[in-house]
Parts: sequence; C-alpha cells; structure tokens
Amino acid sequence: MTHLQTAEKAAREAGVLLRENFHRDKEIDEAHHHDVKLALDRQSQDLITEILLKEFPDYALYGEEGIAGNQDSPLQWIVDPIDGTVNYLYRIPHFCISIALRENQTIIMGLIYDPMLDELWTVLKGEAPKLNGKETAPSNRTKLEESILFVGCGKDEEAMKSGLVRFERASNRARKMRMMGSAALGMAYIACGRLDAYIESRISLWDVASGILLVEAGGGTVDMTPHPTIPDVWSIVATNGKIPIEEIL
Repeated sequence: MTHLQTAEKAAREAGVLLRENFHRDKEIDEAHHHDVKLALDRQSQDLITEILLKEFPDYALYGEEGIAGNQDSPLQWIVDPIDGTVNYLYRIPHFCISIALRENQTIIMGLIYDPMLDELWTVLKGEAPKLNGKETAPSNRTKLEESILFVGCGKDEEAMKSGLVRFERASNRARKMRMMGSAALGMAYIACGRLDAYIESRISLWDVASGILLVEAGGGTVDMTPHPTIPDVWSIVATNGKIPIEEIL
C-alpha cells in the first residue's frame, strides 16, 4: 500500500473504534483543569501505530501518546489519535484523527478524518487537497469583516492570556468567532472553505501537522512561531491566503 492508503486504513479503523465508544462511558487516564487523557487516546494510537509500522516498519512514529518505530529514520509519522478529546469525552461530535508524514522535517502527506461525519481530508505534497476524494480549496473571502475566525487560547496561563487578547482584537472585526475544540478540524475547515482563518497561541505539532499541508496546498497561508523553550510547540496563524495574516494579529 502507498503511504496515503496505509494512513487511510489506520484512520478508518481507529474511527470505527471511536464511533463504537462514542456514547459509552470513558475511562480517564489523566484529568487536568483544562484537559483530559482517555484510555481511548492510547488505544486509538496503538491501533494506528500497529497498522502504520506493519506496512512501514523502518519509519519513526511521533504521536501525542508517545513514540514508536525507528527514531533514526528520516521518515516520521505524526499522529494525533483523538484531536478534540474533551469534545469526545462529553459526547460532542466534533473531533478527528490526524496522521501526517514528514521526511527530513518536510511534511509530505497529510490526512484528517472525522469519523462521525465520515469526512476524509487528504493531501500529498505538490498536489491539491481533497475532501472525500474530490479536490477542494479555501474560501475566496478577502475581508476579515466577512470571515469566520477559529480561535484557541491554549491551556496554561501565559498562552490563555495572549490568546484572549488576540480573541478580543479579532472579534471586533471578524463576522463571527468560533472556539470549536479541534485544531486539526479547524485547519481542515479552512482548507475546504468553511472557515477563513485560525489563530492559537500554543499548539502542538501533532495537532496541526496535516492541516499545515492541507491549507498551504490549497493556496492558504500558515505562519508558525516556535515556542522558545518547548520543542514542537508553536503559536499559529492560518488563513485562506486572501486575508492577510497581519490583519488578524
């Protein structure tokens, strides 16, 4: 199987697991003030890992629930087994599975799967993004006043403070603001024109790796600023490519 076929197989099988357990009580591994970790996060990643590394045993895997495979490999799967875990815990059907592949730090494949709506976004570097096999593109809106802006504030005090400042500034101009709970789906929605921009002050790579390629491949713009001390943690601003990033900051 190709990279994309393997990733789709893994995402769909994990999607079955998550759908089957959606209405059931969930086992919580860790609970924090603004976040939780579920046993199903681990189970979903274990299932995805088994499928990906069975097909490509020499690749590395870097996921929200840990690493696996050959960590010296230049090819690395980046996995978020449930992006939107709190939504999932509370039975809010807005979450997804994200699987990206990067080679020597360049993302070459991205996939985001919403198992509740059976919507699958896919992209290969150098090709147009697709939604359920059909080419898709960001919106043509050019004015922030016409846009729907997706925003996240992070979980720690510093990130939340800066995020709320940005939220207030942008909300005075954007048509509508949304805080939906899944960064990956937010990026996918920009890639297919449902949302126009996204801003968050602290986000992990596994949340947005697939979305970066989806948005940029369709002509959108993504600006990432690395955290000064925490590896693979960033602040992010993404747009449809027609609304300037400077208007949102």
